[in-house]
Amino acid sequence: MTHSSTPPPATGVRTDGADGAEGLAAAGPFAWYTTLGRNGRKAFKGAFLGFGLDSYDFWVLPLGLVAIAATFGLDKPQTGLLATATLVFSAFGGVIAGVLADRIGRSRTLMVTVVTYAVFTALCGVAQNYETLLVFRALQGLGFGGEWAAGAILVAEYARARHRGRAVAMIQSSWAVGWGVAVLVSTLVFSLFEQGLAWRVLFLTGALPALLVIYVRRSVTDAPAAAEKRERAPRASLLEIFKGDLAGRTLFAAILATGVQGGYYTLATWVPTYLKTERGLSVIGTGGYLAFLITGAFAGYLTGGYFTDRIGRKNTFAIFAALSGTLIMLYTQLPADANAYVLFLGFPLGFCSSAIFSGFGAYLSELYPAHVRGTGQGFTYNVGRGVGAFFPAAIGYLATTYSVGGAMAFGAMAYGIALLALLGLPETRAGELH
Repeated sequence: MTHSSTPPPATGVRTDGADGAEGLAAAGPFAWYTTLGRNGRKAFKGAFLGFGLDSYDFWVLPLGLVAIAATFGLDKPQTGLLATATLVFSAFGGVIAGVLADRIGRSRTLMVTVVTYAVFTALCGVAQNYETLLVFRALQGLGFGGEWAAGAILVAEYARARHRGRAVAMIQSSWAVGWGVAVLVSTLVFSLFEQGLAWRVLFLTGALPALLVIYVRRSVTDAPAAAEKRERAPRASLLEIFKGDLAGRTLFAAILATGVQGGYYTLATWVPTYLKTERGLSVIGTGGYLAFLITGAFAGYLTGGYFTDRIGRKNTFAIFAALSGTLIMLYTQLPADANAYVLFLGFPLGFCSSAIFSGFGAYLSELYPAHVRGTGQGFTYNVGRGVGAFFPAAIGYLATTYSVGGAMAFGAMAYGIALLALLGLPETRAGELH
């Protein structure tokens, strides 16, 4: 079951699970939300909170990395491995969650992933040695990788074709919200406790997202029309996304995800360490610099969603890949006395490196038919995350020869990989889900 690479024109009529919104005019700045329908808006809230809390539980590691290294006496390759293990296991978690989403449904899979990442994040806080922390962090990655696949598809199947980019981009924007909350909590915790205890407290706060499951269980359901299509179709296997014209899409989408996430996780893992060790900033000072980066990221997610609906998925990926690679080079290569420029450069860097993600949820959903949508999206995005995960570890090894900033500049190459991948992928803007 496949669909053409040339999407049909948007009709403005919901065919994918609306509940009472079919007759509404799809106009106005909030039409992407109002046309979701009542159940779609509940799904949006569940997915938004799930991904935001997913972000929070990811960011507690980079924000505590300097203190963790001091506690266990780690070198840079070992600290980089903590991030890489998280991301590699998240690839497995994403693939598993994608298959589960097609087997047991989107909302049920969302609950499983939230509980997984919350429990193992909290367990990281009680790890007594580096090896135990590495294992717990890797297992946290299983839930971390799976949540996005379930939540993005859940909302994409409720959204109208003409608004799908913005609707799913708003889910993506919750990453910046979770990031911002993590920075605020980190700043507070490290101000109240000595660093050997502070990072543990920070991880323990990661148990709180498990409470979200109560809301999801009571309020969130899969889009009815999409669920019906999925149930009517033969039960899909992972191998189906490698058959026919889906095979090429799977390959190039995974390469695209590898490039985008390799560049992003270079920044996510090493910027806090770079600011502290090479820019000489305190925890409070680092928080100020990260505020510019996070504000830019939030604006980027929202703006990127608008562009994906206006100029297309591929054009948006290409523009922001080129800008992100250029800005990484500038951010990390400015001279030591240029901290003021680094501060303000954080906004466009956060903007571009996040805007490029806005189209992923809609685009990957549009590449696959309903019965393998979770499998395809979970596989491509998270294999990309798993392979891209080696960039932070590579930066750690390179930093033993070069400075952290010098090593981070190599992360710009990841965005070149993303640009090449676009050559093998179709444009899907305004196409109905199949």
